[in-house]
Amino acid sequence: MPRIFGTDGVRGLANDKLTAELAVDLGSAAARVLVEHGGYSRPRPLAVVGRDTRISGQFLEHAVVAGLASAGVDVLRLRVLPTPGVAYFTDALGADVGVVISASHNPMPDNGIKFLARGGVKLDDELEREIEALLGQDWERPTGAAVGRVTPYGPTVKEYVDHLVRTLDAPAGKPLAGLRLVLDCAHGAASEVGPRALAAAGAEVVTIGASPDGLNINEGCGSTHLALLQKAVLEHGADAGFAVDGDADRCLAVDHTGEIVDGDQIMGILALSLRESGGLVDDTLVATVMSNLGLLQAMEASGVKVVQTAVGDRYVLDEMRRGGFSLGGEQSGHVIMRAHATTGDGILTALHVARRMATTGRSLQELAGVMTRLPQVLVNVGGVDRTRTDDPALLEAVAGAEAELGASGRVLLRPSGTEPLVRVMVEAPTAEQADGVAQRLADVVRERLAL
Repeated sequence: MPRIFGTDGVRGLANDKLTAELAVDLGSAAARVLVEHGGYSRPRPLAVVGRDTRISGQFLEHAVVAGLASAGVDVLRLRVLPTPGVAYFTDALGADVGVVISASHNPMPDNGIKFLARGGVKLDDELEREIEALLGQDWERPTGAAVGRVTPYGPTVKEYVDHLVRTLDAPAGKPLAGLRLVLDCAHGAASEVGPRALAAAGAEVVTIGASPDGLNINEGCGSTHLALLQKAVLEHGADAGFAVDGDADRCLAVDHTGEIVDGDQIMGILALSLRESGGLVDDTLVATVMSNLGLLQAMEASGVKVVQTAVGDRYVLDEMRRGGFSLGGEQSGHVIMRAHATTGDGILTALHVARRMATTGRSLQELAGVMTRLPQVLVNVGGVDRTRTDDPALLEAVAGAEAELGASGRVLLRPSGTEPLVRVMVEAPTAEQADGVAQRLADVVRERLAL
């Protein structure tokens, strides 16, 4: 059977590739695999299930829950909650399985299903292959009293907000008092949690993109469309703005002048903050190969080592766990603060960046100046066969571009793990050179990998 799991669970067009029938099958298969590997101490295993605001999430949630319960698993429905919130409750409630129904930053018609093991961590490839092997297979189903129970979990939002604010370790007072912040919730899973958490920490919050109707998630807003946030920050005279994506596992920012602060800059800010407080394990930051050379140069100048991984927050987290590191992330805004979360958490990131602003008295613009970004161009090439990026003529073109740039730039060409695209990234001393090289390589990709 071909693999259906990508780099972030099973994802595709809802009710086309991702059907209710597949969701039921995935739920029961995942329950059998994860419970078999982990065992359980209750009369029945326990799962928690949460989703983002997509309309398709309603039927997919019920389908996954049906699959889990049919395998004898009790289910707590967390309803609409960010991905990191589901991870938090998987750990906090001692659940054997966590399930998130979301396609993150993808357009509304897509959806996805990802599973979390005990402790709220993403599955490794081996466990995903075991789940795939059980799909469509006959199995001995529990009956009678052995089937699972399904129950809504009432205090989801309050408990998660309380957890987020506690991570600031400021029991007395409001640590973000005096800051005016804009938060763009992408009409997604953080629409309730996000504003409540920032306000509970003392900030004055202007909220946009927080009116989900099931159809407008990520539509012209959130971390993939920052123009609305930039406009709102300027209109409201805010100190900063933060934007999350549909499932709120990533965060990007805008300073008081409307300039974008990306994930690399956010990681630089938090790395120096944690090092100052003694919380940056081995003075090491974990980032991916997509991170700008400017981050690597700035961290080296500040005495912080950078370990780079393949693209994907799962690979960042794997490296963090292997090395015991405390901070890692991606340029796209996935930032993992391992003392507080097992995955990227957009609202957690916003809280801690804002806390750094409050404690230092420095603007986000000043803090982001820790690094100077080299001009970087990313071209997403669609309509091509992303499985053939080892094409000899394409590799030759990449080698030629690398020789042209030398030590002053770099090229990264890779297939997307979540979308039918090949990504071409080029860094160079000037924006013109980066764009020229990227467009030339994109043309080669279109020519050589055409469907």
